[in-house]
Amino acid sequence: MRNIKSIYIVFWGSIITSSISSIFISFLQIKGWHLFAFFLISFVSCFIPFYILIKLYLTDKLKVLYRSIRKGQFQSPLTFSLQDDEIQKAELESIQWNEERRQEIINLKDQEEFRREFLGNLAHELKTPAFSIQGYILTLLDGGLEDENVNRAFLERASKATERMTLIIEDLDKITKMEAKQYPLEYKVFDIKELVLEVFDALELKANRKNITLKFAKKFDSVMVKADRNKINQVLFNLLNNSINYGNEGGESEIRFFQIDDIISIEVSDNGIGIDPEEIPRLFERFYRVEKSRNRNEGGSGLGLAIVKHIIEAHEQLITVRSTVDVGSTFTFSLNKGKNEVN
Repeated sequence: MRNIKSIYIVFWGSIITSSISSIFISFLQIKGWHLFAFFLISFVSCFIPFYILIKLYLTDKLKVLYRSIRKGQFQSPLTFSLQDDEIQKAELESIQWNEERRQEIINLKDQEEFRREFLGNLAHELKTPAFSIQGYILTLLDGGLEDENVNRAFLERASKATERMTLIIEDLDKITKMEAKQYPLEYKVFDIKELVLEVFDALELKANRKNITLKFAKKFDSVMVKADRNKINQVLFNLLNNSINYGNEGGESEIRFFQIDDIISIEVSDNGIGIDPEEIPRLFERFYRVEKSRNRNEGGSGLGLAIVKHIIEAHEQLITVRSTVDVGSTFTFSLNKGKNEVN
């Protein structure tokens, strides 16, 4: 009965039943308009009960089906019309419901996998400084505390490990607040070129240790944007810091600006080691590191790019990355253009 409207079943069922009855009646020598009148009466007599019975049957069966599909939640009472192909509609809704449940299962499995990986990464990130602190303290308790050449050096190392744990916890707290919309933005118009110069100054010593040049792609005039200056400072710092960490000796990290209508695009490029295309979709995940073989000597919390993504999305903008292994990477994010305001 697929793709057949129920009213057709009622109609043709009544026709067939009435025709069979008329054939039998014709054997009783009933002819002409009497036979035709009998046929009409028989048709009506069959059509009405057929219609009522089939509608009741379909309503009963389809209500059970829809109760499962819609989890018993109906915005209005369920009504069915025999003029519509209710069976096909139910079939389509069943397929849609099945696809939604399948997608839910996939999402739940992905979330569970992400949760396990996140907890494993978090434990690993905290374990390294925690074990270092424990080792330094045990050494001091075993006699190193009385040795002035040892105690100060070990206490300084324990302090650095503590700072690393604090950094991880603070960055996790930032992400949690951003996801809960509890990290308000303080919008103002500012020159992002000046902000980039400030970040260049902050990272100059680190870049010099690897002989990496921090520069603009060309000479730019003032580039005014409207955003949260402190948070965009963090975005630029994290991106440029990464370009230094994973850049080649004697390499370059450069900034470029583009304007498209009322949007300013900012590019942060380097000619470093690059990123494998398979790694890019997971690049902004918490604690995700492109090179699994790297140790944690590069510092940082492993949350820098996750924070960058959250900050840019909080500005209702996007950040993208394109990269080629052994050639370099380019991170691009956008901000609203700012207009000079007179106080």
